[in-house]
Amino acid sequence: MSAKRNIRKSRPHQKGFTLLEVMMSMAVMTIGLVSLLGVFGLAMASTQGSQQNAISKQLANEALEGILTARETSNVTWTQIQNTGAGGIFLSGAQPIDCPGVDGIIGTADDAACGPQYLQMPGPDGIFGTADDVQLPLTNYTRTITITEAVNPTNGQPIPTLNQVNITITYNNPQLKLAQNYILNTYISQYR
Repeated sequence: MSAKRNIRKSRPHQKGFTLLEVMMSMAVMTIGLVSLLGVFGLAMASTQGSQQNAISKQLANEALEGILTARETSNVTWTQIQNTGAGGIFLSGAQPIDCPGVDGIIGTADDAACGPQYLQMPGPDGIFGTADDVQLPLTNYTRTITITEAVNPTNGQPIPTLNQVNITITYNNPQLKLAQNYILNTYISQYR
């Protein structure tokens, strides 16, 4: 007779997650996903703002090229490369973005007669110069050109052959709901 063995099968102790651990991990994951969603929203706003910043940069460079062209072509004298209050041809204060007038120089009194400037962008087909191109009005932008005589930093004396040019493009950012500025500072010399 064989003895019955009393074999007891032992089960290993099963480990798992408790309900509390699952809830805590879900809370941590939710906070992480909400934070990631906020960063995604900021990235989208930044992308849209970068187009406005690029347009502002182009408008400022355009004005500087006009000033340099006025100097290079000798159509105006060095003393006329000033703001109107100092006897020059460049308008003071914030001005709408208009086409260059008859003189071909941006920021002068004859620009208003030319009318507002538009930015031409490719249309839905993505090809520039086709019938579906979009005309983007630049009514959201203003340009301020300030030209002053440069000052020697060591003795505070003016340098009559050097002007400091400050071009400020101001635009309203709809995402941030406030005005933003793009500022271009440079010096130009009387000498070419």
